[in-house]
Amino acid sequence: MSETGKMYSEEKRNININADSPEVMTNNIYTPAFLREQIGKLVRVEFLIGTNNLVDRVGILQDVGASYILLQSIESNTLLYCDIYSIKFVTISNPNNANRNLYNPYFY
Repeated sequence: MSETGKMYSEEKRNININADSPEVMTNNIYTPAFLREQIGKLVRVEFLIGTNNLVDRVGILQDVGASYILLQSIESNTLLYCDIYSIKFVTISNPNNANRNLYNPYFY
């Protein structure tokens, strides 16, 4: 991993999840709590833009808040802040398959 990538993964966020946190952040029946369990994994996230336009982004899931996710881009090694409400599909890589191409429809 590059030094910049290491910086992102080691960076501490001020999100402390505890018993007083909203249920949406602690109960994995909700998207944010489920996605928090996937932090550090390679993901492909598909977003619905408008009424019928799907766009996707691939990266390492760095952080999840109540209304956003942060992806570390593989190509440019930048952080991408994403609206959680426009997410339609999330493909989560299996650590054993992390080197496979997430754009391959037969990935799983």
